[in-house]
Amino acid sequence: MARTNGKSKVEPQELDLEHELPASDGEGEESNAVAAAEPTSQSAGAGLDSEMEKLRAERDMLLDRLARSQAEFENARKRAAAEQQRFRDYALADAIKSLLPTLDSFERALKTSEEKSEFRNGVELIYKQLQDALQKLGLTPITTQGEMFDPHLHEAVEMVETHEAEDHKVLEELQRGYKLKDRLLRPAMVKVARNPNH
Repeated sequence: MARTNGKSKVEPQELDLEHELPASDGEGEESNAVAAAEPTSQSAGAGLDSEMEKLRAERDMLLDRLARSQAEFENARKRAAAEQQRFRDYALADAIKSLLPTLDSFERALKTSEEKSEFRNGVELIYKQLQDALQKLGLTPITTQGEMFDPHLHEAVEMVETHEAEDHKVLEELQRGYKLKDRLLRPAMVKVARNPNH
């Protein structure tokens, strides 16, 4: 150690280096810290996986509920539309049913006289216009002449014994029957053959 102006001066080479930590010890601490951190990161990864599974399950449940809600809404919409259509058909059937006696009156009036006149031509024209208008709404007459008796379409007013026609064949139409689209509006009133030989 050298003295200068009564003060001691420490030379750099005289420093005690015995207390410096060896480099190998520091590396050991770092590896210990990494090893200690690994289980933490593994448990965090497992926690994330568990959370992801929960979120996927919740997403699937919500998608299922959405699909069910959409299906229920679509079914409700279809039911409402069908109900509205039934109501319209019912209202239309009632209105047309009230016009059937008018059609019957036209037919009777035209059967009374075959003589051609301007008056008859006018009645025929009005009758035809009424028929066309009702046909556009879906009204169709039930065919009876020469048909076999069908209890779903015909109402038997009289049974006529005869050998000239097949059993249960319609012989005569007394009142015309009508269907509105596929629905029976009024059955045709008919005379039906009863043939004992058949």
